[in-house]
Amino acid sequence: MNIDDNTDLYQRNKTTLEFIEDVTSNPDQVQQRILSDILMKNANVEYLKRHGLFGHTDRDTFKKLIPVITYDDLQPDITRIANGDKSPILSSKPISELLISSGTSGGESKLLPTIEDDHERRSLLYCLTMPVMNQFVPGLDKGKGMYFMFIRSKSKTPGGLVAQPVMTSYFKSSHYSNQRQYDPYANYTSPNETILCPDSFQSMYSQMLSGLCLNEQVLRVGSVFATGFLRAIRFLEKNWTLLCHDIRTGVLNPNINDPSVSEAVGRILKPDPKLAEFIEHECSKNSWQGIIKRIWPNTKYIDVIVTGSMSQYIPTLDYYGNGLPVVSSKYASSECPFGVNLDPLCKPSEVSYTLIPNMAYFEFLPVHRNNDIDDVMNSSSISKSQQNLVDLADVKLGQEYELVVTTYAGLYRYRVGDLLRVAGFKNKAPQFNFIRRKNVALSIDADKTDEGELQKAVENAVIHLIPYDVTLTEYTSYADTTTIPGHYVIFWELSVNGSTPIPPSVFQDCCLAFEESLNTVYRQLRDSDESIGPLEIKIVQTGTFDKLMDYAIGLGASINQYKTPRCVKFAPIMELLNSRVVSSYISPKCPKWTPGHKQWGNVN
Repeated sequence: MNIDDNTDLYQRNKTTLEFIEDVTSNPDQVQQRILSDILMKNANVEYLKRHGLFGHTDRDTFKKLIPVITYDDLQPDITRIANGDKSPILSSKPISELLISSGTSGGESKLLPTIEDDHERRSLLYCLTMPVMNQFVPGLDKGKGMYFMFIRSKSKTPGGLVAQPVMTSYFKSSHYSNQRQYDPYANYTSPNETILCPDSFQSMYSQMLSGLCLNEQVLRVGSVFATGFLRAIRFLEKNWTLLCHDIRTGVLNPNINDPSVSEAVGRILKPDPKLAEFIEHECSKNSWQGIIKRIWPNTKYIDVIVTGSMSQYIPTLDYYGNGLPVVSSKYASSECPFGVNLDPLCKPSEVSYTLIPNMAYFEFLPVHRNNDIDDVMNSSSISKSQQNLVDLADVKLGQEYELVVTTYAGLYRYRVGDLLRVAGFKNKAPQFNFIRRKNVALSIDADKTDEGELQKAVENAVIHLIPYDVTLTEYTSYADTTTIPGHYVIFWELSVNGSTPIPPSVFQDCCLAFEESLNTVYRQLRDSDESIGPLEIKIVQTGTFDKLMDYAIGLGASINQYKTPRCVKFAPIMELLNSRVVSSYISPKCPKWTPGHKQWGNVN
């Protein structure tokens, strides 16, 4: 890069940071302008007319007339669009495609509308993150990023619209290819052809091989979610001998038979016996601790999302990274891009995202930890509490909210389902901790166990395995209502490092510790009402959760968006898990429950 390029990049970074300062200093003014712009551009759409919004673009009228909705409310309109209705139902601009949200936990996915302009907003979010990151880790334009990025084959709706995950859509877009061509921060080890290869094995193999060949140039590594990156490391563990053979000989594995992939990798792969020997030496060691820095020595950080349910992977990332910072740089979803992490080197447990006010119009439904919150949160219609929604500039420090968005593509006051907590402020713009997805819960009777409780219970239970040098690799759960009474079932995949056998009583202690960690309602129903049976932990074979992911991908799930479901209901998934159970254990007694401390509220 010449001096002029450096000067240009410096100015671009400066302009980007000034933009962030500007929009966070005046978030309410920006939000009013964005809402007005959305309503003006979509003034003639059927949905707004249906609710009586005829040409009004002011916030007060919008809030008075437009209901707060969930996906179920919008599904009839989405179905019309999917079936080929091209009239302006939700957006005045044509719906360019439907984005498939990650819906693997229930076996179903949502279809969300998008327009061509949305790619610009997603590109903008990326363009904001890298200048921010470069403040903390300078010189990121001097090397490459080794990011594992994947697509899935597109499908078509009955009306002929393309339906695909958001990252697949973005990677296939001209915005992404142009970014790779002109943006020095988009200099990746993976050629475009390897990313766009629909065969997951060929894509992973060729991307890993490219990253190994360019190992000295790699400054950062990552994927969208922690699961995607760890899947790549596991792939290296299983296939390093094949990869080393290719590097030693300069000949690509014949199983990589996609012509465009072979040609692209051929431009990188050259005979390099010294590099092959180096990688072989590191991979053949007994311990893989610190393997990332050992093979890619110039790596500065790991860029993956580790908020919410992804937080359980932090210890594994720390093991492979051996102290490398784990960065969650941005916050986005299929609905729209949301915000960026302005303190990217913070501890993973302290990550907060600053919502960028011009991405969409944001509102917030307060989450009150009172007796009937679950009834409120699970209700599709919240007309009585609509007036309680607050704007971006009016949220309160420490308060939890459910995110509600209005987008250019035709989502109006749409409940995203993400629960956020206000952690602080950047100028006048709030910064949010991602807490969890709502309604991801186990329930047998009146009990409701959310994902946060589930994670905490798992952490408390696995403590009993520490003396035996056993760690938890993955887990999921389901509410088994085939028994009378029904009971919780937890599937555990373990990594056994020690040689001392684990007595069954230890796993029974895990079951009890799990139950002791659950809420008062659960423990009362277990102990006093006896309407919930003893919790069961099922130990599954090593590799079970890899097979679960493979199964989901085979059904069309995106590697980029795949997250291990924490609660499962889909029958084929249950069959897969149960077919690989090697042992099971039941809680030996009821968890403690004190009648004087009921906190469950109305269970009717």
